[in-house]
Amino acid sequence: MEKQYDFSPLNLSAQSAGQEAAAPSAGYWSDAWLRLKKDKGAMLGLGFILLLLTVAIIGPMLSSFSYEDQNFLQANLGPSAEHWFGTDSLGRDLFIRVLYGARISLAIGIVASLINLVIGVIYGGISGYVGGRTDRIMMNIVDVLYSVPTLLYVILLMVVFKPGLMNIFIAFGISYWLQMARIVRGEVLKLKEQEFVLASRSMGANGSRIILKHLIPNAVGAIIVSLSMSIPDAIFTEAFLSFIGLGVSAPMASWGVLASDGVNTIRVFPFQLFFPAMAISLTMLAFNFLSDGLRDALDPKMRR
Repeated sequence: MEKQYDFSPLNLSAQSAGQEAAAPSAGYWSDAWLRLKKDKGAMLGLGFILLLLTVAIIGPMLSSFSYEDQNFLQANLGPSAEHWFGTDSLGRDLFIRVLYGARISLAIGIVASLINLVIGVIYGGISGYVGGRTDRIMMNIVDVLYSVPTLLYVILLMVVFKPGLMNIFIAFGISYWLQMARIVRGEVLKLKEQEFVLASRSMGANGSRIILKHLIPNAVGAIIVSLSMSIPDAIFTEAFLSFIGLGVSAPMASWGVLASDGVNTIRVFPFQLFFPAMAISLTMLAFNFLSDGLRDALDPKMRR
């Protein structure tokens, strides 16, 4: 007796439809961007930063006031339709000065982050990859420089040079990359024992190629998070230094300078301190929200 089998022909159209319905696999950066978009605080911070950049660049060009124009007849005016943030003791429009302060503060944050990125990543990458005695010597240098506060570097520079923006850049160039170097070194120490590094070394790749092509790209998540956190730190450091008279000098309109001027008239004209202090606070919060979102989005442990 012939055996019967219960077979049914394969429905190729149904299989094709199932394949089309399947979602394409998301890459690392696509997945990170999707995670970041779901974080409302991070997107709010990113939106505020982009808006601040746009207004700081375009706003002063569209205004009839300048950050250094003085008009003693309009000194200490409160906020109005003509002067949105009021005027200072010399009759200068406070809104335009806050926007110019945003230019200086954001420029300092960007320059400090570039210094942090270039020096810290290269120094930490070499130290972690080479290891041994070289690593100990390089990290001892970092420990010595890290033990001296940035404020002391600025004070020492003022002994030789005049107070100004250049001193802040030099001080950041000396000390601001140290934390990044430590983070990159730790990441490289973990990654250099992986199989892909051994495979690259066995194929004849030299140390510089392994660091630049394999180790640093695989540590880019920690680098971006550290970089985003360093920008508000640099902005606040500059504001503090300008507030105590060690940063930019008049007539430049840094947020720290505006806050320092507003403290002198806080009892009579509190708006002169409120608006620059609000600008500093909102910018710090925006960068912190964005940093937290980037940390959650780029951390592989947070991925499902």
